[in-house]
Amino acid sequence: MLETYRIERQLAHGGFSIVYLAHDAAENPVAIKEYLPNSLALRSADCINPEISPENQAAFNHGLRCFFEEGRAVAKLDHPYLVKVTDFLRANGTVYLVMRYERGRTLLEHIHRRKGHLEEPFLRDLFGRVLDALDEVHSNGLLHLDIKPANIYLRADGTPVLLDFGAARQALQGEGPYLKGMYTPGYAAPEQYRGRKGLGPFTDFYALGACMYASLSGSPPPPSDERSESDTLELATRRWRGSYSSNFLSIIDYCLQLDPSLRPDNAGILLEALTEGKSVPGASHGLMGKLRRMFS
Repeated sequence: MLETYRIERQLAHGGFSIVYLAHDAAENPVAIKEYLPNSLALRSADCINPEISPENQAAFNHGLRCFFEEGRAVAKLDHPYLVKVTDFLRANGTVYLVMRYERGRTLLEHIHRRKGHLEEPFLRDLFGRVLDALDEVHSNGLLHLDIKPANIYLRADGTPVLLDFGAARQALQGEGPYLKGMYTPGYAAPEQYRGRKGLGPFTDFYALGACMYASLSGSPPPPSDERSESDTLELATRRWRGSYSSNFLSIIDYCLQLDPSLRPDNAGILLEALTEGKSVPGASHGLMGKLRRMFS
């Protein structure tokens, strides 16, 4: 038991948290996410409270505060395509977020099942809805910072739910001598490798472009830190020319610019391009960016 919630089993775990399936007092299913970064804390079999070494305590406490504050901010959001946080509480030496439990499968599972062969109308509708959710996030002064196919959940009716905000993870970067950057290679923008400064909505749009790219290829683009050294990414407008519309492929290339100033800075631009077919700076913009890096 966790206060009034009965934990049934573990659903998922990562380097930052553990997610459980639980039921509330009325026996409604909920998902509960526990803050437990495994680079800072361990849990032994005979003790429910995390074991934290003295040199990691300050970083653990900082991440705990960020996690709790992020949960409180996300709980204020009410959007059909955003995970709904219904409660947050402190217990067992850490903090927990209680979320509405959603049934379905992740976009990552869907991509693997279809081997990357997803149709453009489906992708336009899907990412248009995700962008609508992101617009709500950004309008409230928040960033997601961990958009990837594993964090885009597809309900049974096909509508998406954007899960698992990563801003608290990003805030932990560099807070301890043994703490590695908490980002997902292939989906993290290059500025995320440089720490907490210089992040913005354009950071989330890079990840969105990487999700769109992965939906076509079956796997993400090369990690952006590697691209910054030697960019081997084949532009979407070249790789899938003739298989998808040039407008759709240009949107992907626009989002995947390494230079944040060359990416969109608000969801409206991308929403208009996806839903109304409006043009965006596409393949030529990406080519100019590559040439500028070659001669800089």
